[in-house]
Amino acid sequence: MTITATTLRAASSRGRLRWWSELPLIAVVYTLYSGARLLVRGKVGDAVGHGVDILHDERRVHLDPERWFNQLFAHHAFLGVPADFAYASLHYIVTPATLVWLWCRHRAHYRVARTGLTISTLIGLVGFTLLPTAPPRLLTGGHGFIDTMAQYSSFGWWGSAASAPRGMGHLTNQYAAMPSLHVGWSLWCGILLFRYGRHWSVRTLGVIYPIATTLIVLGTANHYLMDVVAGVLVMGVGFALAKPALRTVDALSVRLGRAGKHGLTSPASAATAGVTR
Repeated sequence: MTITATTLRAASSRGRLRWWSELPLIAVVYTLYSGARLLVRGKVGDAVGHGVDILHDERRVHLDPERWFNQLFAHHAFLGVPADFAYASLHYIVTPATLVWLWCRHRAHYRVARTGLTISTLIGLVGFTLLPTAPPRLLTGGHGFIDTMAQYSSFGWWGSAASAPRGMGHLTNQYAAMPSLHVGWSLWCGILLFRYGRHWSVRTLGVIYPIATTLIVLGTANHYLMDVVAGVLVMGVGFALAKPALRTVDALSVRLGRAGKHGLTSPASAATAGVTR
């Protein structure tokens, strides 16, 4: 049985246009991601050890800007407070807003973009599982980092447990620094805004947003530079696998659809069709 390119394009087109199925799909993926991220906490000792190892590796090659940025944000509230607000909120706002923007303005590209985001997010979950990592702000032993989220918590809704609202720290996994999906998601948004934005302001936002997010996660001591690099790589893999994954899904959908039609054909109908021929 041959599946033609036209058949695959038809299956792909049908999948793109059903907004009522997109919302539950995105909700399910995010719920699974959040729940699994919470359950996979790892051992605190292992997570701290991994964080220290990353920091030592960075210092060995003189690529450890985290402490400098962290000191800058910690000693200048006009930088630290907005950075904490951005860390605690923007990825919950900008990422869904970009999805909606793509759906409304550039629907032909929505399905590939959504699939890339989903794949990279699930890869990130694998990273949290295999390598639980304490962020710089939770390192012990005099590494010199200041938890700006805790320092400036009186300005916002968060407490000492990263961006979690006060009293809800037990509902978040603070040892999921590797990779940085804050950076990965911001890069996803930035690439799409720059590539498909028609106004210079949208494209400028696409450039600024991932750069600003990188500085924010370093300055608030929530991620290492290596986490940032890993987040970029994870997002790159997600983009690279999106189209092959969709082709596989569409081909499987076509095959299952044809199998279903054959299965629904009754013996009487088949016999009648044979007599007619």
